[in-house]
Amino acid sequence: MTARVIQIIILVFIILLAGCNQQEIETNMSETMEDFKATTQDGEPLTSNDLAGEWWIANFMYTNCTMVCPTMTPNLISVQNDLDSSNLDAQIISFSIDPEYDSPDVLKDYAEEYQIDLSNWNFLTGYDFESIQDLSENSFKTVLEDGGPEGHEFVHSTYVFLINPEGEVVKQYDGISENELQTLVDDLEIVLD
Repeated sequence: MTARVIQIIILVFIILLAGCNQQEIETNMSETMEDFKATTQDGEPLTSNDLAGEWWIANFMYTNCTMVCPTMTPNLISVQNDLDSSNLDAQIISFSIDPEYDSPDVLKDYAEEYQIDLSNWNFLTGYDFESIQDLSENSFKTVLEDGGPEGHEFVHSTYVFLINPEGEVVKQYDGISENELQTLVDDLEIVLD
């Protein structure tokens, strides 16, 4: 065998090994993330472009929620703690579905009440209800309606979503299920490794 043939064989072997290290997660969605413009709990602008090139987590919530948010928020705090202890860097984005009430100050107070580390978690507002409803329905394929039980609650998804660096919503997880949220952490360990 000539030296050139040996070099080609070694190169092919290296490429094959590199491909073996590329682990993928099982996905259950494939939706393009619509562009959005919002305001964080700190009164700073945040857009979909600011998250481009990153893996990030999204959910829908509102501070007056008495049904599912009091379970989902602590569950996401656990996800954040697990990511931190594993040295994994992923943003958590919580879209308020009640932007009329949930001002930046209200969202900041909510985060303080739950003692949330805001270094990689932002609560968003600064859009109208129709805009967040469109985002929920078109990008995340979930229902969002005003006027739920007793006429004062919103009907919104309990899913937590994983968005890839290309801006594609690739997976949904039940935000009430600790097991499914552990799968979210496991998936991020795979894609961020």
